[in-house]
Amino acid sequence: MKYLYKYQDWIALEWQSLSWASKFLLAYALIMIAALLFTYAWSLNDHRFIREVGIWVKPMKFMASTFLFALTTVWVLKVANSSVDQTEVFGWIVALLVATSLFEVVYIGYQASQASASHYNVSDPFHAFMFGVMAIAAVGLTASQAWLAWEIWKEQRGADMSVETMGVIIGLTMTFVLSTISGFMLGGNQPPAGQGLPIVGWHFYKDIRPAHFLGVHAQQLIPLWGLFAAKFIGSFSIAVLLLGSTLYIALWGISTWVSS
Repeated sequence: MKYLYKYQDWIALEWQSLSWASKFLLAYALIMIAALLFTYAWSLNDHRFIREVGIWVKPMKFMASTFLFALTTVWVLKVANSSVDQTEVFGWIVALLVATSLFEVVYIGYQASQASASHYNVSDPFHAFMFGVMAIAAVGLTASQAWLAWEIWKEQRGADMSVETMGVIIGLTMTFVLSTISGFMLGGNQPPAGQGLPIVGWHFYKDIRPAHFLGVHAQQLIPLWGLFAAKFIGSFSIAVLLLGSTLYIALWGISTWVSS
C-alpha cells in the first residue's frame, strides 16, 4: 500500500509539472481511446464491409494511432528533459496536431458510417477533393513532430546535448520525412483488398503500409533506442544511436522498395 501511495504522489507531481497544452494533449489522447472503445462496441453489431474489410476497422486504426501519437508527443519532452512545452509555440504545435488528426478521424469515421471509402475515393469531385485534403492533413500532422524537433534543438543546441535528446530529435525528424515520403507513395498505390495479416491488415505484396508504419513510429522507436543506448552502452552511446537510426532508415527503404 505504501508503494501505491508513492506512485500516486509521483503521478500527481508529474501532472502538476505539465503545461496546459500537454494536459490538453493527454486529455485528447484519452478521448481517442474512449472513441476507440465505443467504436469497437458499435462494430460488433455492424457487419458491413468495404473491400472485404469491416467498415469500422480503419477508423479504429486511426483512433489508436492518434492516441499513441498524442501521448508520445508529451512523452518525448520528458525524455529530452525539455521545457518547450512551457512555451507559447508548443500550444501551436498541439493545435496543429489536434486539428489535423481530428479532421482525419472524424472524416474517416463519417465515411465508414456511410459504408463509403475515405481513402482512394475519387468517385466524384467532392470525395476527390476530400482525399486531397486528407493528404494535406497527414503532412501537417507529421510536420508537428518536425516542428517540435526543431524547437527542442533550438533550446538545447548550445548545451552538451544528451543521447536521449538526440534520439528524440532524430526520431521526430524521421517520422516527418519517412512517413511523408511513404504516405505520398501509399496515396498513389492502393493496397490489395482483403483482410491481410491479423490486426494490422497488411499484405506481403504491393502494400506500402509496413514502410509507412515504420515511418510514423520512428517517433517512439528511435527515442526508445536512444534511452537504451544511454543506459547500457556508455561512451559509445552516440555511435550506437546513429548506427541504429541508419539501420532503421535502411529497413524502411528496403520495405518501401519491396512493396512498391
